[in-house]
Amino acid sequence: MRKTFIKCLWLLIASGVVLCTMFFFLIWFGVVGYSPDIENLQNPISKSASQVYSADGKIIGTYNADRANRIPIPYSNLSPYLVQALVATEDVRFYDHSGIDFIALGRAIVKRGILGQVNAGGGSTITQQLAKQLYTEHPAKTTSQRLLQKPNEWVTAIKLERLYTKQEIIALYLNYFDFLHGATGIKTAANTYFNKEPKDLDINEAALLIGLCKNPSLFNPVRYPDRAKERRNVVLGQMLKAGYLSQAQYDELSVEPVKLNFHRSDHKDGTAVYFREFLRQYMMMDRPDPSNYPSWNKRQYVIDSIAFDSDPLCGWCKKHTKRDGSFYNVYTDGLKIFTTIDSRMQRYAEESVYGHVARFLQPAFNKENAGKANAPFSGNLTTKQVNQIIERSVTQSERYITMKASGASWEEIHRAFHTPIDMTVFTYHGEIDTVMSPIDSIRYYKRFLRAGFMSMDAHTGQVKAYVGGLDFTHFQYDMVMYGRRQVGSTIKPFLYSLAMENGSSPCDKAPNVQRTYMVAGRPWTPRNANRRRYGQMVTLKWGLAQSNNWISAYLMSHLNPRQFVSILHKFGINNPDIYPSMALCLGPCEVSVAEMVSAYTTFANNGIRIAPLFVTRIEDKEGNVVAKFQPRMNEVISSTSAYKMLVELMAVVDEGTAGRLRYKYNIPGEIGGKTGTTNNNSDAWFMGFTPQLVSGVWVGGEDRDIHFDSMRMGQGATMALPIWAYYMKKIYRDASLPYKPTATFDVPEDFDPCAKEAGEDDDFGIDEVYE
Repeated sequence: MRKTFIKCLWLLIASGVVLCTMFFFLIWFGVVGYSPDIENLQNPISKSASQVYSADGKIIGTYNADRANRIPIPYSNLSPYLVQALVATEDVRFYDHSGIDFIALGRAIVKRGILGQVNAGGGSTITQQLAKQLYTEHPAKTTSQRLLQKPNEWVTAIKLERLYTKQEIIALYLNYFDFLHGATGIKTAANTYFNKEPKDLDINEAALLIGLCKNPSLFNPVRYPDRAKERRNVVLGQMLKAGYLSQAQYDELSVEPVKLNFHRSDHKDGTAVYFREFLRQYMMMDRPDPSNYPSWNKRQYVIDSIAFDSDPLCGWCKKHTKRDGSFYNVYTDGLKIFTTIDSRMQRYAEESVYGHVARFLQPAFNKENAGKANAPFSGNLTTKQVNQIIERSVTQSERYITMKASGASWEEIHRAFHTPIDMTVFTYHGEIDTVMSPIDSIRYYKRFLRAGFMSMDAHTGQVKAYVGGLDFTHFQYDMVMYGRRQVGSTIKPFLYSLAMENGSSPCDKAPNVQRTYMVAGRPWTPRNANRRRYGQMVTLKWGLAQSNNWISAYLMSHLNPRQFVSILHKFGINNPDIYPSMALCLGPCEVSVAEMVSAYTTFANNGIRIAPLFVTRIEDKEGNVVAKFQPRMNEVISSTSAYKMLVELMAVVDEGTAGRLRYKYNIPGEIGGKTGTTNNNSDAWFMGFTPQLVSGVWVGGEDRDIHFDSMRMGQGATMALPIWAYYMKKIYRDASLPYKPTATFDVPEDFDPCAKEAGEDDDFGIDEVYE
């Protein structure tokens, strides 16, 4: 009986060994679970990441599967203290095993699994932790799931050990780890927390960062310095045990306070962040489906549909397949995307936007709002109206959407939004930790002015600079491609273009008087900013230069609003909600910065509009060119009309509302442009162009009821124009760029802007008056 029992026991053990061996073989060859193949293991960090290049050959970003923009560094660039701290704390026998530490594993099974000692330590090696980070797409949430996941990590760890040296594994681990505050990878972490390179970290700094590897949120040194110090000292204690430190060194180092030189990545640390995010979404866009758009935003469905059908780059990944028949993916296919962005011009644009808005406009706006009960909203709003705006923002917030989807009641959501919590908020002087309720944080962020800027080559359509906002981390809404605001007087050149197409000239005259027009049976009386030359006959050139609303309304009364809508669409304004009315001449329609910049290329390009060109070519991971992109153009107005418009738009700069470009900012060369300001100073615009570059600026609040009260500060010439001026001054100072102030518009020498064709008169080519 005893012999039979022993035989059965050995048979059971042998069967278990055979089954375990077979199980691991099945995992090894990918039959069970997930174990990455050899090719995927060759370069686990960058194998799948697509790289984004600027036009001047700089890598401006990457698209990784985890969307982290890490910068990997080799082992040789690591401080030796980092390596010592990591090995001593996470895997003291790292150099003695081949991926699995059976001693630590056995201790964990006995102490944690059998005896239930929660502080007995784990059995995972550094290599296993790396395997988990790299290849575990969905981390286990329960003990049973973790037990099933462990064998996959063991197999992957062994494979990693066979392919990489110990030094390479340590570098991979530190390059991949997320140290919080946007610091993914040790290079970014060292810079974020200490403003140093990883190789320059001292012992305490290295110990603090390695301490985060246990739980970066729990031991966050910015929010919990005391807790972080305790964890740092634990790491120092492990280094003492491992023989990396003497007792005297430990005693000296452990009493030192946590010393940070913390700065989170701001707008200057990343290049073209808004552009890169737009490009990612644009290339990965699915064919628009109306059911995926909320009822209040069907306009965006139309705009996206037009882009998807007309722009080869839009949805490119969902329009093209690889050799295996699957669609391209920017996260997993290692594409090289060569953009039109110039890194120098992008930097100048970001500096100009940030410098003017953050350092001049925002302080002035804060000063104007000091003491206002409804700040930052207009004093014309009641408290009830302000609360309605805030509540609308609540329902559009991610917190609300998540709670609603999880089944939370309105009372629970309301309580959550009104309960103060710890949070980190943005300031122009760096992030600060504070306690604030989510609803108060919504109002807090509305205090910041927003901006959008884009610059295009006038003849190729290549987008050279793209600034969708001032800080992508906290203000992710892109005000270049997706933000749409009322354009005000920047629409007037399109109206004047229609007049030129109908036989008018810059020299034609119109009465400068206020009139009332009957529109759809109702009286409409446009107002004007001033009464300069009131009652006189003035030229159209003067009317546009002074942005005179009465002249624009007079022109509109002699033209057909439906024709005006039609030409707006030819200019590339894709908003389907534009209603043909008399008031359209003053710019109440909502347009994006990108559309406006593209539209104004018409004036610098002899009547030909060029659509924005963001990418010139795409290569696959083998270096094969899989896509090339060419400029897309359409004729909007004749070259003669374009020459006439140049005369009028240059007058805006030389003798009109954009005159400060000359007398204040001293910008030389030929320039055309147009300022724009909407009702109550809600939107400030400036569209400016030279013979080589077309650039546009919008500045305003998140909501239209957030604005300067005074016209002096709120007008386009004060809020938007200076950004264009600062940008162009930087461009002209850079001799390495091809854009020069000596460039001239391509206009025939004998062109007479006042000449009339036979049979034309001064009635703008149309006899009837629209009423």
